Amino acid sequence: MRLAIDDRKIRILQAIINDYIVTGEPVGSRTIAKKYDLGIGSATIRNEMADLEEMGYLEQPHTSAGRIPSSKGYRLYVDQLMQREQLTREEELRIKEYIINSAMYEVDKVLKEACVLLSELTNLMKRSRIVSMQLIGIDKSNIVAVIVTDSGVIKNHRIRVSHMPMESELDRINEVLNIKLKNLTIDAINLQVINEIKEELKGFDDLFNAILPALYKSLNESTKSDLLVEGTTNLFNYAEYNDIEKVKDMLQLISNKDCVIELLEPSGDITIKIGDENYIPEAKDCSVITAEYCLGGRPIGNIGLIGPQRINYSKVISIMAQVIKELNKSLRNQSLE
Repeated sequence: MRLAIDDRKIRILQAIINDYIVTGEPVGSRTIAKKYDLGIGSATIRNEMADLEEMGYLEQPHTSAGRIPSSKGYRLYVDQLMQREQLTREEELRIKEYIINSAMYEVDKVLKEACVLLSELTNLMKRSRIVSMQLIGIDKSNIVAVIVTDSGVIKNHRIRVSHMPMESELDRINEVLNIKLKNLTIDAINLQVINEIKEELKGFDDLFNAILPALYKSLNESTKSDLLVEGTTNLFNYAEYNDIEKVKDMLQLISNKDCVIELLEPSGDITIKIGDENYIPEAKDCSVITAEYCLGGRPIGNIGLIGPQRINYSKVISIMAQVIKELNKSLRNQSLE
């Protein structure tokens, strides 16, 4: 006989998942009967839990223990039962201010500080074309050169100068650079182009001498994706990682750059992969939540969070969405678009 997941089973499953996310302890029928007003007794709940286990939505880690959600159970919860938690105004402001403050000088810092476990994945091809270049004065002796390529990637370099141009002079320099360099590849920046730029930038020799190395460095960097990982130790706040074998699996996973990059590949605005949906064995007990950050509507990298399956999905997804919103805005403000 094929079992159907009716409304009562749905309510019991949701209660079990909500309880397990908070406690990390297997959930029994008595706990559900006492803590959740479902209008049924523990014996009925126990029978329904047995059905949910048979259907693959629950698991029983030990014979005498309660049940825990399976990957299938979490998937049903995320797709059909969960409601995104509304962030408080204070939480939204904290995310916004944190990213803005991180973005004051370097784009890389925005990406590094965006969330606990952050992945900045960029592909900068040697044949990339320059879309725009902008020099931004940040203090009396430092300028940031922000270079945007046709692949949507932003690279920034700090340049020290002995004399800071006035704002109007910087505007003129930016205009010259964008006229001379737009749509050029590294091979196309020949001696003629260099001499033309040098002629236009007479009186700003130290700035001119610093710009070219920044360009060549940006366009010559490796095509291989970069990975930034932050907040690894926060994982061990979860009781799951009191198990030394799970700790070993997680550390092995995080140390394998190629595996992490593949895990953090989103397939939409926000992608959630749960348990066995992560094909890498070391990630079978994890949930991976990823999202794309964009420039001008074009995806330029991924940001992801790796945690246990009982992660607080409703809160984490809301935070992820807000971080991406502010990150996109920050990147957009630092480009010429």
